[in-house]
Amino acid sequence: MEENIMRKPKLVKVILSAGATGAELEKSAKLLEMLSGMKAQIIKAGPRTRIPAFNVRPGLELGTRVTLRGEKAIKILMRLLGAIDNSLKESQISENHFSFGIKEYIEIPDMEYSRELGTRGFNVSVVFERAGTRVKNRKIKRGTLPKKQAVSKGEIIEYMKNNFRTNVEEGR
Repeated sequence: MEENIMRKPKLVKVILSAGATGAELEKSAKLLEMLSGMKAQIIKAGPRTRIPAFNVRPGLELGTRVTLRGEKAIKILMRLLGAIDNSLKESQISENHFSFGIKEYIEIPDMEYSRELGTRGFNVSVVFERAGTRVKNRKIKRGTLPKKQAVSKGEIIEYMKNNFRTNVEEGR
């Protein structure tokens, strides 16, 4: 029996993000720009967000991120998986996405240490979806999607094993 091509999961985007404030924020943005070749977006605290224990106030710049799609996303994901020995833990995978962190950017293959950046890490999130998800996101005549439209944990594991030869370890 043939597999329905509309049910195949597809990699939509790879998001690189790093949290920092002040001068560290500029260094994080420079790192993400150096990795991706794209301009990093600055993330600010919401207009009502206030956490006195962490000195977070409305409008404070808290981090930076870059979103990659298409061929760029696949190329950078292959490169970043090399930094974690092409293996993921099952706990890092969730419905529709998975995430992992890289403690120091010098762990990435072919990356040189930069004195102006120092040692810093960042997070990587990879988002999956099926064909037909636009129904939920479009502006006019928006609809809801059933649970079966979500890309399950098992499907993500299978996709990563087939396309990236990634090992998935069980447990924590």
